[in-house]
Amino acid sequence: MASILEQEIREQPEIMRRMIDQESKKVKAICDKLRGRFDYIIIAARGTSDNAARYAKYTLGSFNHFPIALATPSLFTLYNRPPQFKRSLIIGISQSGQSLDIGAVLNEARRQGQATLAITNFPDSPMGANADYVIELHCDIEHAICATKTYTSSLIAIALFSAFLADDQARFNQVKKIPDWMAQTILDCEPSLDRAERYRYLEHCAVIGRGFNYATAFECALKIQELTGIVAEPYSSADFRHGPIAMIDKGDPIIAIAPSGKVRDDLAKLINEVRARGGEFIIISDDSSLLKQGKLGMPIPTDIPEWLTPMVAIIPAQIFALRLAEAMGVDVDKPHGLSKVTETW
Repeated sequence: MASILEQEIREQPEIMRRMIDQESKKVKAICDKLRGRFDYIIIAARGTSDNAARYAKYTLGSFNHFPIALATPSLFTLYNRPPQFKRSLIIGISQSGQSLDIGAVLNEARRQGQATLAITNFPDSPMGANADYVIELHCDIEHAICATKTYTSSLIAIALFSAFLADDQARFNQVKKIPDWMAQTILDCEPSLDRAERYRYLEHCAVIGRGFNYATAFECALKIQELTGIVAEPYSSADFRHGPIAMIDKGDPIIAIAPSGKVRDDLAKLINEVRARGGEFIIISDDSSLLKQGKLGMPIPTDIPEWLTPMVAIIPAQIFALRLAEAMGVDVDKPHGLSKVTETW
């Protein structure tokens, strides 16, 4: 019988379809009320949700032209010296809505009279109940310790918010195709992932992404760390050249998220640079020429707009982490040292 984690990974296309169907009108109404009320956005999040916030920085920055910053929750809790918010929208992302420090950021924003938005799987949670507006993730209960469907649904929430805030019907129509792209990816990448066992003695690796998939690099690395205990370090391709590339020895594996788009050529160049040093690649891409350069290639569909590839590219990464953990003898539903809800202050 498939693990709970695998079942939830495979649920994602249907979960995303349901979320888009049930939440789109509400997100549009929220955007209609918020439009013109703020000049910049602050996002508070931790862990997997923090990786969703990285995606938001690119999406809301590039399409909606807002300056985006990640909040520093310790300023609101441990130091009790919060910054002043003026004409800002404060977004909290938390699958459980229970994180006390994320809630503290939103509570302070409301005290200062600023608009607040919660993205959560539990609208009745403390964070959801205290926010001005809520986008629900519609994931049911996520039973696996490692978040999968709540991450991808958080990305969907951000994509919907971006499209409706810009009143962009064409981009909304693109979002509606994501469930089908996800389902195709699960079918296409599964055969190649039988070879994940090759890496069962791995102790460390780097994960590279850039642009919209900078977030994917972080989330892929986190899933590997959570499930296997392997030290997986995420980098942008630009940052990797500024020093970390020196750690590559012959046979060292690197995971590259390299879909077509603005960053494709930069990733292709880095792949050649690292292979010249003796490193090898695990590659997630829609580009067949890049996939052939990896010891393990994990394909995604070819017609996905770059800004939506993170929702799809993370699927092979999730399954790779799952298969690698199984090859190492890990109980993927009870990974060592983790709990489902982490409350920080």
